[in-house]
Amino acid sequence: MSNLAIAGGAPLRTRPFPARKTMGEAEKQAVIAVMDSDRLSSFYGSPGERWLGGAKVREFEQKWAEKYGFRHAISVNSWTTGLMTAVGAAGIGPGDEVIVSPYTMSASATAVLFYGAIPVFADIDPDTFNISAETIEQVLTPRSKAILVVHIFGQAADMDPIMALARRRRLTVIEDAAQAPGVRYKGRPIGAIGDIGGFSLNYHKHIHTGEGGMLVTDNARLALRSQLIRNHAENLVESQGMDDLCNMIGANYRLTELQAAIGCVQLDRLDACLAHHHQLAAHLDRHLATIPGFTAPRLAEGAGHAYYAYAVKYDAARTGIPRALLVRAVNAELPPPLAGEQPALGQAYVAPLYLAPLYQNKIAIGSKGFPWSMNAGVAYDYGKGSCPVAERMHEHEMLLPSLIREPLTIADIDDFAAALKKVLRHKDELAGLASQTAGTGIQHGHRPAMESNKGKQ
Repeated sequence: MSNLAIAGGAPLRTRPFPARKTMGEAEKQAVIAVMDSDRLSSFYGSPGERWLGGAKVREFEQKWAEKYGFRHAISVNSWTTGLMTAVGAAGIGPGDEVIVSPYTMSASATAVLFYGAIPVFADIDPDTFNISAETIEQVLTPRSKAILVVHIFGQAADMDPIMALARRRRLTVIEDAAQAPGVRYKGRPIGAIGDIGGFSLNYHKHIHTGEGGMLVTDNARLALRSQLIRNHAENLVESQGMDDLCNMIGANYRLTELQAAIGCVQLDRLDACLAHHHQLAAHLDRHLATIPGFTAPRLAEGAGHAYYAYAVKYDAARTGIPRALLVRAVNAELPPPLAGEQPALGQAYVAPLYLAPLYQNKIAIGSKGFPWSMNAGVAYDYGKGSCPVAERMHEHEMLLPSLIREPLTIADIDDFAAALKKVLRHKDELAGLASQTAGTGIQHGHRPAMESNKGKQ
């Protein structure tokens, strides 16, 4: 009789991992108070006091700014629109090039396209999975206008060298910290180490308002431009004394009073949430340190981590088990996920963005190649092999356990590790299954697949 569940044996655990629960009595009471006020949103899209929103929106923004020492916090209705706002506030326009990671949710790059600028992809570091000063410098050109740094999986990128490069080349730095609320880099809160940045409040983030985002900056001009873009800038620029009309066509990117009320409560939960993620991640670190072929997340010097996702490097040559087969075998030992949750173990993340039809065909807005047509004669290469580290992680090396979350416990992590070790002990039983793995791996996207659409966001 087989020892492994994938081959008919008894699974290691059948009791489901508990589902995440994010709303409590405090959120309910906050929502009821807004409902009783009969003001579910208090924004006006015209000059006057209420173009900045109502009492709860302002309270939420002030709480976020004060908690981390940002001079300005500007709420938006998603982090996708937050990224679009940041790119617009920075004055990025048609034909400009913006350096971005290929290994992130699509909105990190499409926010650039929204203003007619062109994403240029820098490869990722093989240990932190973030872009670095070294990989950025390799793709800079005279057309480079900005760097959009993604703190992927919740780990702070190595910002000091990036900022030094940006200042030397006079580049704007936008921080996409969607997955990294409350994270610090060398003692400084990420998000406004660069010129402007922010966080996602999408439903599967550490804290959330269903959908939403929060921009942060220490630059008053960028804050004002962000507030304008969020709320129909074209109707407000004169009243705000704006003489720079670049990108000052706005939209409705406004957070509601209901969402802001929930956000005020959720923000109070963030420290405990991060502490719990750290506890579980540290425990899984200790397990993986004893298993050849598995490398736990490595942090750059001084970099914090929110463990939105726990990315493991896997060496199939050391274990003798193809990655897709390992994922199937481990998940067979554990209960299927409850509705809305992920399998215990996934392989890879989103495919490198430049491999999508959008970039392969260079058609984004209209049918005539805009914005690439702005730089006629420039050969933008989005071919396979453009970012070999990102491709290698996606195709061969990355594993994404999904159990670093609430309300899981140390005992749950122990069960996951036990399932992994059981599969490795009996790997000879998998030999006959190896030929069945082609195309059967479980893929995860921005949270393991989870961000196939940065919800960001």
